[in-house]
Amino acid sequence: MIKTPLCELLGIEYPILQGGMAWIADASLAAAVSNGGGLGLISAMNANAEWVKGEIRKAKTLTDKPFGVNIMLMSPYAQEVAQLVIDEGVPVVTTGAGNPSQYMAAWLEAGVKVLPVVASTGIAKRVARCGAVAVIAEGCESGGHIGELTTMTLVPQVCDAVDIPVVAAGGIADGRGIAAAFLLGAAGVQVGTRFLVANECGVHQNYKNKILHAKDIDTLTTGKRTGHPVRALKTAFTREFAKKEYDADVSSEDLEAFGSGALRRAAVEGDEKNGCFMAGQIAAIVDKEQPAAEIIREMFGEAETVLGGAGRWVK
Repeated sequence: MIKTPLCELLGIEYPILQGGMAWIADASLAAAVSNGGGLGLISAMNANAEWVKGEIRKAKTLTDKPFGVNIMLMSPYAQEVAQLVIDEGVPVVTTGAGNPSQYMAAWLEAGVKVLPVVASTGIAKRVARCGAVAVIAEGCESGGHIGELTTMTLVPQVCDAVDIPVVAAGGIADGRGIAAAFLLGAAGVQVGTRFLVANECGVHQNYKNKILHAKDIDTLTTGKRTGHPVRALKTAFTREFAKKEYDADVSSEDLEAFGSGALRRAAVEGDEKNGCFMAGQIAAIVDKEQPAAEIIREMFGEAETVLGGAGRWVK
């Protein structure tokens, strides 16, 4: 079995994290991934501390394995959720959409292990200086909010820039992707799109079906005009958003209003007309629903075959 320093660092069997997908990554999915040997994550998204507390406590009833919380730092509730994870004894936090430095001292004092998502070497170095135990280098192939660099270019540069473990994310959904991540220098991977079709994932079935039927050219990036680019599947909504984005008569405020709530409409309601179905470019190779634990075992079994034996290339 492939083992890396990330396994010991986080107390997990396989060096894999489940992405903190808003409206998708709840206690049930996080617990299933953790029970399968990875690190499951609950997405705090824009929810208040009371909601997040309920999910944390639910996860504790479903697994005795480590799990974490993903905190979106742009959330109006980020500060109270940052304190909540300390109060609830959550062992791992991942962060996105902002700089976690203002919370790092308190988290580190409480023994919370922090793994920020980074999109550049500069940000990776900054959070490493603040005490991050690892960084998640996420390329623009991923679903949801993205940066500029691809996984192939970002991961090795981040590995060279910092002395802490690097987790590769973006465009990884099978063992070939895991093997490639290791050869780039990563100590683990974060996977989102493939876990969308896990049996334990409570996302609307329409969302799962769109992933299962996606083709290689079926994603679209919108939102560059607002400064928050997002990758999602091509739908009536994303095409209309793209059209409005390049229409000078549509204000930025109107554009943001048009997109407000679109992910929830997709994930919770399955609204194929007005929902935003965020997914990575790798969605086209995801072709079946499986239990989360089976996904993990299958991916790492493939990786071992590709690498020519367990741990052959892993330091």
